[in-house]
Amino acid sequence: MAKTSRAFVCQACGAVTARWSGKCPSCGEWNSIIEEAAPSGSPALVAIRGGKGRSASGRLGSARLAPLETLAAASIDAPRLPTGIAELDRVLGGGLVPGSAVLVGGDPGIGKSTLLLQAAAKLAETGARVVYLSGEEAPAQVRMRAVRLGLAQAPVALGTETNLANIVATLEAAGPPSLVVIDSVQTLWSEAVEAAPGTISQLRGCASALISHAKGSGSTLVLVGHVTKDGQIAGPKVIEHMVDTVLYFEGLSGHQFRVLRAVKNRFGPTDEIGVFEMRQDGLKEVENPSALFLNDRDRGAPGTAVFAGMEGTRPILVEIQALVAPSLLGTPRRAVVGWDPNRLAMLIAVLEARCGVRLGSYDVYLNVAGGLRLQEPAADLAAAAALVSSLAGQPAPEDMVYFGEVSLTGAVRAVGHMDQRLKEAAKLGFTRATVPATASASDREAKIMRLLPVSQLEELVASFGATSE
Repeated sequence: MAKTSRAFVCQACGAVTARWSGKCPSCGEWNSIIEEAAPSGSPALVAIRGGKGRSASGRLGSARLAPLETLAAASIDAPRLPTGIAELDRVLGGGLVPGSAVLVGGDPGIGKSTLLLQAAAKLAETGARVVYLSGEEAPAQVRMRAVRLGLAQAPVALGTETNLANIVATLEAAGPPSLVVIDSVQTLWSEAVEAAPGTISQLRGCASALISHAKGSGSTLVLVGHVTKDGQIAGPKVIEHMVDTVLYFEGLSGHQFRVLRAVKNRFGPTDEIGVFEMRQDGLKEVENPSALFLNDRDRGAPGTAVFAGMEGTRPILVEIQALVAPSLLGTPRRAVVGWDPNRLAMLIAVLEARCGVRLGSYDVYLNVAGGLRLQEPAADLAAAAALVSSLAGQPAPEDMVYFGEVSLTGAVRAVGHMDQRLKEAAKLGFTRATVPATASASDREAKIMRLLPVSQLEELVASFGATSE
């Protein structure tokens, strides 16, 4: 009897090593390597590695020619299946695509199961067959959530199963459903894989089998994935490359806002977001996120600035808050919520070196109100305005918005979608905008918004009367 080969696999990144070690040499994670049964090599890999002196077709056995087409061939847009939730359809690019696989990740309790149960119920009410399989909760728990959401009468086929073979047999028994929800993929296991549930080998095998079944049957597969302590879906290199769409749920437990962001989408735009508000009766769509994020903003307080940003194709206005306070520590603190800490460090260095604003002896705290996470560099100018405003003790104008990228030389660079940013700001009552001097706006936007162009960060600092030391 052949001896089963073993391998040591990192559960954080999926790297395979020849022996065990306390630290993964690939991702640097500690105590993440466990021993698993090595997957048997496929006939194609075996043939490619060996078999000298034979042709490729001879080593691979019988083969057929793959059909090839030209770039000028007619293409057909992928059909869409609307979920009934406009914000979810927006992030997906218009709705669910039959035969596709979607991965939804997020922190525990963020609202993944709630949103998917709402989408499954709305889709089932239209006559589509929907199967919801939970591997973590009993049917009674899912029913309690459905009652709280007012969805108890929706014709959703509910089950609890973690065995891959049983799941595939169930899906094939009564015809292919329109939507299959698996909550969560880390609970699945297959008898063909000699590893514990949740390991990289089980994730790879179970996800691959379900995706193949979905593409063959035309069902839309939605997988729920847990996240690690770093906020990444467990086994990202294994799962994310296999599915068609990856959605992340963002938000803080203390905020009622939830942001659904697309980080990968083969059938639509990436970096698109959908905004929801968590209520007692479930997640409610937010049609105007800018008005909601600015609803409770601190008017007339130093250290705040309104940023006109872009999230995907949607303009969003959000308040950036900063606090600059004298430090009692040898090394001043730099705390950031909702923005890149490295970006803040670079901005402080530019203010110090190019504008003479001394922040080396101050603690700096920066926060994006509402729990939104900003990723585009256009927020540099708004963050700088909030920092200088807090340091000078002078509030920014209430009717002013800011956007622009700051370079290491102190120059303010232009950013895209300027017209859309200005239109959104004017719609919410803002009359002035501090923008890069190299940007241009149409005559219509120039009439409704008074533009204050700046070419150097020093000009922004001078407008607040901040003194150089």
